[in-house]
Amino acid sequence: MIVELRQYSLRPGRRDDLIALFDREFVHTQEAAGMRVIGQFRDLDDPDRFVWLRAFPDMPSRAAALTAFYTGPTWMAHRAEANATMLDSDNVLLLRPATATPPFPTAPDSGGPFLATLHFGERPFGDDFAGLVAARAAEFGVAPLALLTTEYAENTFPALPVRTGEHVFAWFAGFPDEDALADHLKRFPRLTDSTRHLRLSPTAGSRLR
Repeated sequence: MIVELRQYSLRPGRRDDLIALFDREFVHTQEAAGMRVIGQFRDLDDPDRFVWLRAFPDMPSRAAALTAFYTGPTWMAHRAEANATMLDSDNVLLLRPATATPPFPTAPDSGGPFLATLHFGERPFGDDFAGLVAARAAEFGVAPLALLTTEYAENTFPALPVRTGEHVFAWFAGFPDEDALADHLKRFPRLTDSTRHLRLSPTAGSRLR
């Protein structure tokens, strides 16, 4: 499986406009083209950032699905409206599962926020780091929804750039409310020197919620 973590910087005040359009027009139509839209989110720490995830079986099917969608009637009809909300849409991490467990197997439907934890390293992350994250998460009572690491394959759809030259380990977890998430951030140890957190609130149309 291939997973894209996409972070869009938007024009001030336009996030809800994009979310309304996205949830209405771009979820079922992308899935009809051959990809899985995992979830859409508001960044709780940036009112002008929209974050979403989508997945593909492999890199060749990614190329086929993206070609079908971005040359298809739905995107052609609405791309100007979508692009008018955006300042930058190139902050994209191309990821793959770090373990044999499929990522995002079921939606927890907790109604609360999610946390994406991004670790950045000087070299590729191995199985030992995935095991460390899983063990520490269990120790602190957290069940990761996905453990992902950088996919190094060449971008099969160059019309949509992705970040390169980085070694990233990303994992996701859901929480019942913002207080529980805040408590986790206070207690959970930093596992790498360079770590970034994304506190995410699912949109009304997000499958992961």
